[in-house]
Amino acid sequence: MRVVEINGGVFGSTGKIMFSIAKAARESGMEVMCASPITSTNRNQDPEEEYYKIGSYNGRRLSVLLGTVTGYNGCFSYIATKKLLKEIAKFHPDIIHLHNLHNCYINLPMLFKFIKKNHIRTIWTLHDCWAFTGNCPHFTLAKCDKWQKGCYKCPQYKKYPASIFDNSTKMWKLKKKWFTGVENMTIVTPSQWLANLVKKSILKEYPVEIINNGIDLNIFKPTQSDIRRQLGIKPNKYLVLGVAFGWNYKKGLDVFCSLPKMLGDNYQVVLVGTDEDVDLKLPSNIISIHRTESPLKLAELYSAADVMVNPSREDTFGMVNIESISCGTPVVMFSTGGCPECIDSKSGVVVPQDDIEKMVYWIKRICEKKELLEKDCVYRATSFSNRVKSLEYLELYKG
Repeated sequence: MRVVEINGGVFGSTGKIMFSIAKAARESGMEVMCASPITSTNRNQDPEEEYYKIGSYNGRRLSVLLGTVTGYNGCFSYIATKKLLKEIAKFHPDIIHLHNLHNCYINLPMLFKFIKKNHIRTIWTLHDCWAFTGNCPHFTLAKCDKWQKGCYKCPQYKKYPASIFDNSTKMWKLKKKWFTGVENMTIVTPSQWLANLVKKSILKEYPVEIINNGIDLNIFKPTQSDIRRQLGIKPNKYLVLGVAFGWNYKKGLDVFCSLPKMLGDNYQVVLVGTDEDVDLKLPSNIISIHRTESPLKLAELYSAADVMVNPSREDTFGMVNIESISCGTPVVMFSTGGCPECIDSKSGVVVPQDDIEKMVYWIKRICEKKELLEKDCVYRATSFSNRVKSLEYLELYKG
């Protein structure tokens, strides 16, 4: 069996998922071609895994610019897409496995015309909601449900993927034209929450499978370190951890800014994934750790914490939740998207979104009463092994 995987990046969670599936597929005897564009993250640094580079760095930048000016996201990159489709045709795949297609690195009508013309079985893993909206990857904060019948007057067209003009009405109609009518396509979502949305969307004609995102349990596991000493945290203080990449209101930055005062002197709040701009917004008693590309360092931080707090207001699944419990640290989170599906009653607590007082109550209770045990958190995480999840994809391929 020959499989082509296409994703918008080689790093980050979706890149890891793509390569993890490819590794398992190759080990089972399949041939796999991975394809991804050249972005700022892999322009000068490649991952260890082999992949086909879609287009050029400047070519993609031009496509992003054209998408921003016109509002037609995914309607350019002609030459890059033509070359990609030529390589795919030579590879002659049995399956094309799509991941993130947004942000202008591939010509969407050309890609789906190719799939339909050649009757190629397709699997599309949705990592957000972009595939069935006129523009946005998330709409929870905007409280918008226009995507169900046709987008218009988009409240978020200036946000990612940003455009100067609101072209959401036309893009919603174009996506419906492009993405429907594929002869044999299965949609995969990482959460039941997202699967439920798909069934109300322009993609409702397709079968939907749920395969949770997985992580490497050989890395994310209870890990001994002296990280608390390195950070200057006194032994008698509880460590409250927050992890995100791109801290803002959506990720709950305002919640963390209020936590030190609400929790008191016995608690030390640590934020991971910050930058200099975020540092300017933080109270002086929050320890800020800029983004680290080291998963081992992250495992040390998760393991050292007494509780991980996730006040994200928009999320499809929430990989930080899985990473934390796999290191033995329970989670307190807002009831956001598919996040509650990550934990059970022995590994974390879900509180209503924006109920900060209830969040503080559970942070204190978990830290002081020690009711949620490391072993129970680790046990819950075993069901999210990237090896197990990759094998679920292989079963889908074979089916």
